[in-house]
Amino acid sequence: MEHTHEDHPVGLSAVLARARSPERPGHGTPAGSPVRDWPRPPRAVPAAGPADLDLRALLRLSLAASDGSGRLRPAASAGALHPVDTELLVGTGCPLPSGRYGYDPLRHRVHHLGPPPGRTPPGVTAELTVTARRTVSHYGHRAWPLLLLDTGHATAALFLAARALGADEPEVRLDGTAASPLAAVRVAPPDPRHPVRPCGGVHGPRSSTHVPTPGELQARRSTPPPLPGTPPPDALRAVLATAARAGGGDLRWCAAVGEPRPGLVELTADGGALRQRAAGEARPTLAVWAAGQAWIADAGAVLLAHGCPADADAPHIRRTHLHAGFAVHLAHVTALRHGLAARPVGSWQQADLGAALGAAPGRDWIVHALALGTRHADEENTT
Repeated sequence: MEHTHEDHPVGLSAVLARARSPERPGHGTPAGSPVRDWPRPPRAVPAAGPADLDLRALLRLSLAASDGSGRLRPAASAGALHPVDTELLVGTGCPLPSGRYGYDPLRHRVHHLGPPPGRTPPGVTAELTVTARRTVSHYGHRAWPLLLLDTGHATAALFLAARALGADEPEVRLDGTAASPLAAVRVAPPDPRHPVRPCGGVHGPRSSTHVPTPGELQARRSTPPPLPGTPPPDALRAVLATAARAGGGDLRWCAAVGEPRPGLVELTADGGALRQRAAGEARPTLAVWAAGQAWIADAGAVLLAHGCPADADAPHIRRTHLHAGFAVHLAHVTALRHGLAARPVGSWQQADLGAALGAAPGRDWIVHALALGTRHADEENTT
């Protein structure tokens, strides 16, 4: 892959076209360190005071690894390679002194990097970048779409953690224009004039109407395949509605389902029900398009984010992939809340959904997906 720097690709349109092609990645390369080698000694995040943002809990619920290898983390990642790195711009109202910090998710520690930039707002701004080498090591030329999706998932994990801790409306930046960072989340400190609302209240348009609990966020994991069992219509509608609200204006959403009426379903215009968009069994084709993952053909349903035409420019590509990762992460949490098994699916080749449905080719590609089922793999293996 051509780069000016390994973490900033040149010609993202050409990079995406190659990633969508049937060309297979070559031999693997070393992934390098699972976390960035931050300078200066690590320090623990102090406990929050009464008027502070609980930064320790925010990071624990969103980014911190829960095992020694660093593979198990709250945000999904292709191949569990976790390429996303986080710098924290800390202002007033936090338990850490104001400054810029690098976060180590394996040790749940921060490294002081220097003073904060001018006009750093109160609270914390988490800036997300990637170390591309980690994902390139396994996926080769297919890595960059996955890097963007992973960044969207990490952004959503921070957003949901902030909501679970009572933040009213965290500011999310996924516009796809800045050279660095790829994405950012700002969380303000608690406002003493407004008490924290209990979980369960209504919140903003980027998410569903359910504020997650810390327990829900700690329990989320990608379910290993198989994922059999067609989700009930109310659960599938809720998952689609969450994705549509969170996915920005460039993406469209549908779901491939099996019996009793195999085909593609989508939300009605008012979002209150499901309607059939196309008839016929789509899941075997999706299994081929998803890097040949045969288990997808037997998944109960597959939520699909699609759009991003072949002639999209770099900001459009970045924006749609970041939003797709963000929305699928929120849809994943909704699926788990409805008792479903769920697993994100990020690598798609020759997945021109529009052309497959009879529209002009090159206009409507699958960007991301979430496989869904009603029975988990361990349950299936005991029946």
